[in-house]
Amino acid sequence: MASDLSTGALRAWLRRLGYPVVGWALGRNRGPTQEVVHELRALLDRLAKEHGTSVSIVGWSLGGTYARRLALRAPLQVRQVISLGSPFGVADRRLDGSPGSHVFQRYSPQHTADRTHSPRGSLARPLPVPSTAVYSRWDGVVDWRACRQETSPTSENVGVRSSHLGMGHDPAVLWLIADRLAQPRDAWRPFQRPTRFGLGTLFPAED
Repeated sequence: MASDLSTGALRAWLRRLGYPVVGWALGRNRGPTQEVVHELRALLDRLAKEHGTSVSIVGWSLGGTYARRLALRAPLQVRQVISLGSPFGVADRRLDGSPGSHVFQRYSPQHTADRTHSPRGSLARPLPVPSTAVYSRWDGVVDWRACRQETSPTSENVGVRSSHLGMGHDPAVLWLIADRLAQPRDAWRPFQRPTRFGLGTLFPAED
């Protein structure tokens, strides 16, 4: 149910870091409608052609699920995926009882069967591009366990201490996104939690 207004602070901050950034420009997110599926594909195609390079996608909540599907469909156009509190782990099975699932279910009659991609198996499996899944045990909107992916040499999970609605301006999340985007192309490495000045406490250790 969020729009580009919710990512305004995040996009402005990334611009200050020197990145060309765009929102999705599709108004309020009511789930995978036919318009959303078509326009996200077109947006990815347009950005890849305009910039002559692959695109990093930062997806918050349901946006991260869209991002993973786009990466599966067009891996040559996607440089990496960073998902923020995205419950992609329930995308291919029955919805859970979280508040986010209830809202998604409410708008399900508007959703199309033609999703951005129809992968074989779970969306939680490693993508063909580097991916970082950010989750929080203090999320409060979606089940944090559904926001984690299977790890691999190019896929990781990073925990933060943030609410679901606060991820777009949480200091740990902003630090993490900047670190991931700054990696040299074709030289992806797992995130290293900061150790100086006690900043490591912003990132709970993995189980």
